Amino acid sequence: MLLSAPLLVPIVWQAAPPAWSAVGWRSLAGFGYVSVVSMYLAFCAWYKGLAMGGIARIGQLQLVQPFFSLAGAALVLGETINPSQIIAAAIVLLCVATGRRSMTVRVQRRPGNG
Repeated sequence: MLLSAPLLVPIVWQAAPPAWSAVGWRSLAGFGYVSVVSMYLAFCAWYKGLAMGGIARIGQLQLVQPFFSLAGAALVLGETINPSQIIAAAIVLLCVATGRRSMTVRVQRRPGNG
């Protein structure tokens, strides 16, 4: 995205000029929060957690995110949650649980047996 921005910004600006009067301070504050906190600060904590707990184990924790996203959208934003969304999140959770159960066991080889 960063590399294509110099080419795309003029094209997008010409095709659909922004209506700056329609952008409120809340929108800009939200954009700033997502840009700074999510894109930079949260990644530092996430990568530290991956390093501490192991990528394979902690990486699966992110697959439970649909439940937290749905709960946050309902509680904070007042969104209505459809049964199909809960079913999709449950399928993801089922895949994570199946993957955890089917982990392979490493067999140590004894020296001298090739």
